This record gives sequence, structure tokens and C-alpha cells, in this order.
Amino acid sequence: MAAQVQQLQARADYFVQQLDKELSKFPQLVKFEQTTHVPKAYAAIGSFAVFVTLIFFNIFAGFLTTVLGFVLPAYFSLRALETKGAEDDIQWLTYWTVFGFFSFLESFSVRLLIYYFPWYYTVKAFAITYLMLPQTQGAKVVYVKFLRPVLAQFIKSSPSPAVPQQAAPAPQ
Repeated sequence: MAAQVQQLQARADYFVQQLDKELSKFPQLVKFEQTTHVPKAYAAIGSFAVFVTLIFFNIFAGFLTTVLGFVLPAYFSLRALETKGAEDDIQWLTYWTVFGFFSFLESFSVRLLIYYFPWYYTVKAFAITYLMLPQTQGAKVVYVKFLRPVLAQFIKSSPSPAVPQQAAPAPQ
């Protein structure tokens, strides 16, 4: 039993070290750590725990899920605009299309959803996370399997975002 606890502690320490290494890329977090003497990784884990707890108990859940669905994707979208490749641009454009579509639908039914489904915001937070993570390509999956077939009925000819269209010749 003691060996299992030590193994679990070693894994947790490794995770915290890796998280600290990743968070060191952000100068604001380094300054926060120097000012407060609270390790960046512990502050991030604590903030995440508070965030999840608030959403789980529906305390500011609507606001927090909107922040989750907007702030981080907006940051990554702006970063994607500054890169040379188009792959990340397509991923974030797809995310915003799916997020906007579901936000539009949600605006009509949020009170009904919360009444009949009290864990709505918890599920929404997981869904937003799935949509935004590049590892899951969730927005692309939802767009291709569900949204594109619905929207194809309304948009007859839609150019592919991955293939540039030829400009029409100028009239003479």
C-alpha cells in the first residue's frame, strides 16, 4: 500500500512539475509567483478547482461557461491569426461557427434546459472544452457530422475554406 501511495505521489509531483514548466511561459504568472510566493502550478490547480466547483453548484455558472467558451478561444484565435499556416485558423473558425450556432439555440431555451436538466452548465463546460481542444478536434467533428448537413440545406454553394477561390475576371 505504501508503495502505491509513493507511486501516486511521484506521478502527482511529475504532473505539477510539468504544469509549472508550461506556466513559466507566461510572464504574468511568473510575476504572480514572485509576488505571492505561491507556486504557479498550485495557483492554477486551485483556480481550476474553484472554477469547476462554482460551475458544478451553478454559482455564476452561466457567466463562467461563457467566459470559458469565449476568453481562451479568443486568445488562441488571435494567436492563430499571427501564424503562417491556415490549419489553426480553420480550427478556430470552425469552433466559432459551432459555438455561435449553439449559443444562438441556447438563447431560446436556457431557462427550460436549466429547469429540467440541473447539471446543464456542467455538461456545457465539458462540451465547450471538447469543442476547443486541438487534441480532440471537437468543433470539427460536430461541424462535419451535425452542423454542416443542417446548414447545407440553406447554403447551396459554399466554397471550401481550405481551397482559395479564383477571382472573377473584371468586366471590360
